[in-house]
Amino acid sequence: MWRALTEPALLERWLMRSIGFAASVGTHFTFPVPGQPTAEIACEVLAARPGEQLTLSWVDLRAAHPARWIVDWTIQPQGNGTRFLLTQTGFDIDDRRQRMARNALERGWKVTLSRLREVLDHLET
Repeated sequence: MWRALTEPALLERWLMRSIGFAASVGTHFTFPVPGQPTAEIACEVLAARPGEQLTLSWVDLRAAHPARWIVDWTIQPQGNGTRFLLTQTGFDIDDRRQRMARNALERGWKVTLSRLREVLDHLET
């Protein structure tokens, strides 16, 4: 699991291509997002505990109204498997745009996490 979160080649397979990413606290990097319109996600690694937690700040620099969110992935052994918890915080749900973004991101994470599952399944074989 940790490899899929921290190795750029694996991260690209399920999330996005990164530029300058390293799982080291204080690292600043970007996720360039192709498409129309294009986006550029600026991130900073806030926490990196190998095998346990990776936390990033997350700002879309090209958004009309950029907001700073925190994306946190936590890994915990559970029974014969692993519990993987994703949280994204920092939304102002009183702001209509942020509420819409939160709802869209929630749907997007479901798709993204299914791609992560495919990457993990491939690593296990």
